[in-house]
Amino acid sequence: MTATLPRTGLSAREDTGPAERIARSAADTVGSRLRTEDFADWLDGRRRAHRFQVERIPFAALDGWAFDDTTGNLGHRSGRFFTIEGLHARTGEEPFPEWRQPIIKQPEVGILGLLAKEFDGVLHFLMQAKMEPGNRNLLQLSPTVQATRSNYTKVHRGADVKYIDHFVRPDRGRVIADVLQSEHGSWFFHKSNRNMIVETDEDVPLHDDFCWLTLGQIGELLHQDNVVNMDSRTVLACAPFPHDEPGALHSDTELLSWFTAERSRHDVHVERVPLDETHGWHRGASSIDHEAGRYFRVVALDVQAGSREVSGWTQPMFEPRGLGVTAFLTRDIGGVRHVLAHARVEAGFLDTVELGPTVQYTPANLIHLREDQRPPFLDLVLGTPAQRIRYEAVHSEEGGRFLNAESRYLLVDTDDDPRVPLDPPPGYGWVTPGQLTSLVRHGHYVNVQARTLIACLNATAGDR
Repeated sequence: MTATLPRTGLSAREDTGPAERIARSAADTVGSRLRTEDFADWLDGRRRAHRFQVERIPFAALDGWAFDDTTGNLGHRSGRFFTIEGLHARTGEEPFPEWRQPIIKQPEVGILGLLAKEFDGVLHFLMQAKMEPGNRNLLQLSPTVQATRSNYTKVHRGADVKYIDHFVRPDRGRVIADVLQSEHGSWFFHKSNRNMIVETDEDVPLHDDFCWLTLGQIGELLHQDNVVNMDSRTVLACAPFPHDEPGALHSDTELLSWFTAERSRHDVHVERVPLDETHGWHRGASSIDHEAGRYFRVVALDVQAGSREVSGWTQPMFEPRGLGVTAFLTRDIGGVRHVLAHARVEAGFLDTVELGPTVQYTPANLIHLREDQRPPFLDLVLGTPAQRIRYEAVHSEEGGRFLNAESRYLLVDTDDDPRVPLDPPPGYGWVTPGQLTSLVRHGHYVNVQARTLIACLNATAGDR
């Protein structure tokens, strides 16, 4: 489908209307369709309504998937969906100047779409109770549409993707946000999804497994472990939340100049290689593992899901080793809350670096490093007393490709902590939530973990 610009005559270059309405929705924690106190029962009812089963299987039991005889790459016989290949990365930077690993290559751009509609003067958002095989509790709250092109063009010969027309047809409605964003740069190669928020004034039939919630209600749910999935969080971060900030430590121009310099100073060389040439990784009957038992492994699953477009399938997945820790350090600077962002290199990024959280690591993967090799601020976060933690929850990563991938997400106040200077180490910079929100309007500036923390920041906006 060819994209066309609607011809509606002259209009303002900046659409400032949504911010006030977004703020009104964020302030409403009650809702007019499904009460927040009734949500847990509703979600449990959707879980009981369907049969979900996930079973580990050997690679030989995968249906339609096979290792290529020449390269060892693992792919589907249709040539669609995704492949698991090898990656050779060289950064020249300690403690990991060079490495090889399996990587997911999924060239198609999916749609992560939230449909918005006003009820009783407040924007509500259509959320879906969606089963994903990688989620530890299987069923979590996803966007209205969460679909790859293979899904919504029905390569899998499954049922139609509900509500997809609101995001792909030319007269889809009022676009509040629409931007290509990266996915996990450590596990995907150049993967992007189209993050969309579209408002409609049409009558929208409410299908099973869907509910209308305000941003305030979703914000309440973001304080709970493993309820709001990664795809919802990344789209929520793209909403034009208003930030009444009188200033920032660095101007927007200074911030962009610093970020451009960070992209320029890193000499990163990445190439795809055959999976058979990922030295240090060993393939067995049921998994591909790192020789030291670190990082992640590749496994195979048999999935049964009564609520999905296809009720049963098999697929490979990445399974991380250990719980991740992902945190923004925060600080009041001149009366304005700032967070410490890290210009982070990940081998799968489209453009060298993106702004990530202050800390984004799996501690179990780093226990072999000397003290002088450990990442800045990691031990500070791990040792943070409870009274310094402004926000904490465990959230699942992308459950369609990663099995039991969870991270402990934190916002840590560091006011008056001498270990966290106003002049941080190279690669780190103080930014305001408003500056991050502005950058998220553009693709490939802010990574997916930082976008989750932006959603969490917005969910705590009324706490202070």
